[in-house]
Amino acid sequence: MQADLNAPLPIVLVPACQKPVGALTCYTAGQKYVEAVRLAGCVPLVVPGASPDELDTLLSIADGILLTGSPSNVHPSHFGEDVHDPSLPLDPERDTWTLPIVRRAVAMGLPLLGICRGFQEVNVALGGSLHQAVHEQPGLSDHRSDDTLPLDEEYGFAHTAQLVPGGFLDQALRGLPASILSEQGEFQVNSLHGQGVNRLAPQLRVEARAPDGVVEAVSVADPVHPGAFSLCLQWHPEWKAADNPVSMRIFEAFGQACRAWHAGKQKP
Repeated sequence: MQADLNAPLPIVLVPACQKPVGALTCYTAGQKYVEAVRLAGCVPLVVPGASPDELDTLLSIADGILLTGSPSNVHPSHFGEDVHDPSLPLDPERDTWTLPIVRRAVAMGLPLLGICRGFQEVNVALGGSLHQAVHEQPGLSDHRSDDTLPLDEEYGFAHTAQLVPGGFLDQALRGLPASILSEQGEFQVNSLHGQGVNRLAPQLRVEARAPDGVVEAVSVADPVHPGAFSLCLQWHPEWKAADNPVSMRIFEAFGQACRAWHAGKQKP
């Protein structure tokens, strides 16, 4: 059946970060995340922060949430630690609403896609903790990028990720050619993060790991909403997503979940 081109598209909330521009504090969201939402067949709605009494309104119009990456880190007070490196940026205003909206979205079964900082937000929101400096942990590699490189090199493949058999991501990527996904379930990812999962939140299950064991992908193991789309990735699938078959599988699945949620809201 041909899709109705005049039908409203699903709306995906995209959190903005706080960033100084000159003497002013502004709200910003990376264009690559906005365009990735469009690539998924949805309408991006950038949210410049939210007070507790605005969350219900936002969730009532949302068909999905994409939690973006950011130069800023989740404030470690949310997992009971002091700041390890005061030179690194924080965004406490973003924390004040993204952490509670994650918990609300998971409780609803709303489609949720977290990327880099967004991945870490979900783990913290659901009771997990983070290594504030992965490269300082014995046995773990340095997963940070070199921001002096051209963007194509900075966002280029850095290492492999190993799928956990039978997981949501494993099922989503099945059938990709061996040049993209090996028989052992390995595929290439970029790497631009300094923090990473330390204690995994109880509601989360690991979907993929880096060669050193760092968690690269998780999903929510929710018996209340067992079929809900919830995928969080430590790498950046939004970078040139249209040229990456792994990224396309992820955003297509996210878009399909958002359309299903939207269609369910339209039923009497």
